[in-house]
Amino acid sequence: MQLGTRWNVGDDAPATLPEVVILAVKTVEDDLVTLGTDTTAWRWTLTWLERKPVVELDDGTVIRYDARDDAATITLPGEAVDDPFDED
Repeated sequence: MQLGTRWNVGDDAPATLPEVVILAVKTVEDDLVTLGTDTTAWRWTLTWLERKPVVELDDGTVIRYDARDDAATITLPGEAVDDPFDED
């Protein structure tokens, strides 16, 4: 089992994260600065699911890592996500 961690918005993300995830965290933080959002009390939470990082911000933003494509997906709070088990 691999333990996660928490860090404040604006602080360095853990170096154990894939570079693309660190870039996604920075993108979200840059967008929040542009919007003028007060994030002084906000923190990121890192958990590991099946040895893949999942990073969640206090506002509900989630960043997931796809190791096969070496890609990070940012899901904003309230954003719809396709459910692969949902039948049309």
